[in-house]
Amino acid sequence: MSNQSILNAEKAVSPSQVVLEKMSSSVLKCLLSTSSNSCNLFQAEEQEKDQEQQSQFQEQKTSGACSRNRLAMTQKKPRVPGVVRSSAQTNIMPSRSSSGLLKPTQNMGVVGRAVGLNPLAAPQLRRTLIYNLNRAELPTLQKARLTRETENGRKLCIFAALKPSNVQKEKQRFFKSTFSCNPQFEYSRPVPALILERHSVASDRFLTQAVHIMELALERYGSYERFEQVTGGSLLSKSRIYHNVKKYMETEGCVGEIVVQLSDDLLSRASMTVVSSRHTLNINVSSAREHWLEGILRHEIGTHYLRSLNNCQQPWSSSSGRKRLNLRPLNPTEEGLASIHSVLFRRDPTLWRAAMLYYTVYQASHMSFCQLFQDLGRFVENPSTRWDYCVRAKRGQTDTAQPGCFSKDQVYLDGVLRILRYRDEINFPLLMALGKVSFEDVDRLRVLAQMDNSRIPHFMQDQVKYAEQLTKIMTVNQLTDEELKAII
Repeated sequence: MSNQSILNAEKAVSPSQVVLEKMSSSVLKCLLSTSSNSCNLFQAEEQEKDQEQQSQFQEQKTSGACSRNRLAMTQKKPRVPGVVRSSAQTNIMPSRSSSGLLKPTQNMGVVGRAVGLNPLAAPQLRRTLIYNLNRAELPTLQKARLTRETENGRKLCIFAALKPSNVQKEKQRFFKSTFSCNPQFEYSRPVPALILERHSVASDRFLTQAVHIMELALERYGSYERFEQVTGGSLLSKSRIYHNVKKYMETEGCVGEIVVQLSDDLLSRASMTVVSSRHTLNINVSSAREHWLEGILRHEIGTHYLRSLNNCQQPWSSSSGRKRLNLRPLNPTEEGLASIHSVLFRRDPTLWRAAMLYYTVYQASHMSFCQLFQDLGRFVENPSTRWDYCVRAKRGQTDTAQPGCFSKDQVYLDGVLRILRYRDEINFPLLMALGKVSFEDVDRLRVLAQMDNSRIPHFMQDQVKYAEQLTKIMTVNQLTDEELKAII
């Protein structure tokens, strides 16, 4: 069961809504058809791998809707000075930090909270855009289709297909057997074996760091359950979740752009999807804690959603554009950055979840479900929590008595450690503005980038504080530069 809501303030006009009104229909279609959650990140990587097998002739004929119309949009659309925003919003440029972080290019517009600057907006243009926005109607949310191909040819979310259709039935059977009966999972539409094979190999590269991070937390708090209660706080009611999400959207200037759906059967804490051309934020109510929810919103909205918007105006917004420019895969940068933002500004930014997911996948690769469940008891006592981690690691399997894993969950810790390793060299505002790209591609792409109307999350605008938080994450998790340089 789930609840859903469109958070929208009366007569509220967000900066991105103004941007959407100025976009051509083809670009808008591309924007709304691009999901910013890990599901579509996964699909983008799969498409890149599949396209490597196509002929050069086919590659030249392939192009995306965004790339076909970008030149025309750039020539016809006048730049809106400072965009249009309320008195509580303005354009600011993130300051250059003392830690060596680079300053973004001068023509990048940053949208976020006000810092006392006076926006230079044309009054007549402002009135026109507000009038048009007030007349626009929000699309109606419809139930997502669980089919391999939808009517318009778009592929099914891979992670939705990987979720067993009989997960609750098998959970009851597993618990009734006192955790001794390996689940036999069924799937409505199984993912092709080739995809599962690509992600069946687990890495042990960062296993030492993963275990050490969790052991530190247990030393400080005694148990994971105590860590969860102290650092996460109490679970929030649904009304409080809606309130906090709306408040965060106001901070990022995206009220009315995202549908919020609460659920109690997600395998993850939250996800960002596109349903019926509407960006939809799905939140697991069982993980929405008072001190953790904002981190979830920084992860899903402040990272995935904003990078998705920024990506759509770039020359590499289509898969053919990425291939033409020879871009690296967007992961592990995408999920690594989002995972860092999940713990940013926490009193205790322990990287527990990223570490636990990494460890669980590795153990699942050579253990049965029951063996894995017992092994996780080393770190987690709660049977339901252990069940959730095991299902994530074993998804895609039918007979979980066999060793095997779905290794995508290792990308979180992998990405975090790589970003922390190069944190003093990465231009983080530019990494956000360029969209779905690896931090390793930033320097060469900046000269090709379309920076008008780029959106940077509020928590990244003060680069000095941002750099201090990255250092705090290193310290709390007892990571050193020497250690990271040795393994990366």
